[in-house]
Amino acid sequence: MTRLLIADDHPLFREALQGALANHFSDLQIREADSLESTLDALATDDDIDLLLLDLHMPGAGDLYGLIRIRNDYPLLPIAVISGAEDVQVIGRCMGFGALGFIPKSMPSNQIAQAIASILDGDEWVPESVREQLAEVSQEDKELAEKIADLTPQQYKVLYYVHEGLLNKQIAYQLGITEATVKAHMTAIFRKLDVYNRTQAVLIAERLQLSPP
Repeated sequence: MTRLLIADDHPLFREALQGALANHFSDLQIREADSLESTLDALATDDDIDLLLLDLHMPGAGDLYGLIRIRNDYPLLPIAVISGAEDVQVIGRCMGFGALGFIPKSMPSNQIAQAIASILDGDEWVPESVREQLAEVSQEDKELAEKIADLTPQQYKVLYYVHEGLLNKQIAYQLGITEATVKAHMTAIFRKLDVYNRTQAVLIAERLQLSPP
């Protein structure tokens, strides 16, 4: 039996993908998640997933943060990013941060199924049109990604708002928490990122091109 977890916040896409895969795989079991939080919950209760199909833009994922966090928590889990983004730099960073494949949503369903089958066989897969264009992720960026992976989803949100230039009081309002809680998150962020001020934390977020949670 092939067991997949589809993590995408668009129910129509999940339904369409399930239909396409059912025509390709004879013995298939699929679980679904619609946010980073529900994806982490699903993985925590099921350690027998053959492949995670991960959308970059679902709630809480913050593009690369979701991939980095899941890869850190589940280093042996095969992950394929399935996304509407087709930028070569994004694809390269996804592969550099541990994805086994990058599948554009714009592909025909039968080709998506074939790409998934290839990844399940142990191969890396990206669109043929970009295979010669992907740049390596630097060791420094990989080390920074390991630090980002230690942040909780709430701490990642705080870091994002710091990157956007918001003050602690404004961050507290955005997240519906107290200013004291924001300060506690900032202390944890500084410790986990091994930095000493907001400017250094922002520079890490900019280098990894982290996106809204």
